[in-house]
Amino acid sequence: MGTQAGLGLRAKRRPDAGHEPLWFEWLALAGVLGFATWLLGVRGVWALLLHSDPTGITLVIVIVFAASTLWCGGRARALQVQRDALGSTRAAPGERWAADYWASLSHDKTDADTALDLLMEHTHGPHGTAWWVNGVQLKLGLLGKVIGFSILALDIGNMQSFDASQSQDLLRSLTTGLGVALLTTMVGLVGNILLGLQLTRLDRYADQLVADIQRIGLSRRPNALAAH
Repeated sequence: MGTQAGLGLRAKRRPDAGHEPLWFEWLALAGVLGFATWLLGVRGVWALLLHSDPTGITLVIVIVFAASTLWCGGRARALQVQRDALGSTRAAPGERWAADYWASLSHDKTDADTALDLLMEHTHGPHGTAWWVNGVQLKLGLLGKVIGFSILALDIGNMQSFDASQSQDLLRSLTTGLGVALLTTMVGLVGNILLGLQLTRLDRYADQLVADIQRIGLSRRPNALAAH
């Protein structure tokens, strides 16, 4: 008897206690990124990147990535709070996306699709802008590539002759143009990949949250409709 009661208690707790710790996952990633940032600074990589790009596009990409990563941390915290609220009654109904969804389903005249659309806006809506920002990083890298090759082409076009006395200037121009083109593209690609991983994880966690809320809500709806 006691064993059956224990199994029943664990079955009730499993949906709320067994979810993935998204917030701590992001903290671990932030720790790794912080250590990598410090290590690159010690090795002089940041100084090399910033001084090799006179356009400043590399710095812009780094700032955009840092701000977006911090936003992902806040979003991860918000999603986990809402996931924890599934098994808690402390939060007010307006502060719980699940409670709002269940309340909408409890009314006879409420369309289930409309309630789901409102829930999806809570869970996935802000991610659209974040994905757009992620694409901006890649486009900034490509812009730096175009600018770098443009600088290279203009410098070559301004050369009157290719004698030995001008070979050093030509080599310097080639290095500057190629540096801008390659470094901005590399930084944009790395930022796009790392931010894309975070956003993909947020989307997947939000999908699981919606599925759990929907499953619980649909199981409660027949009882709520019968009461009316």
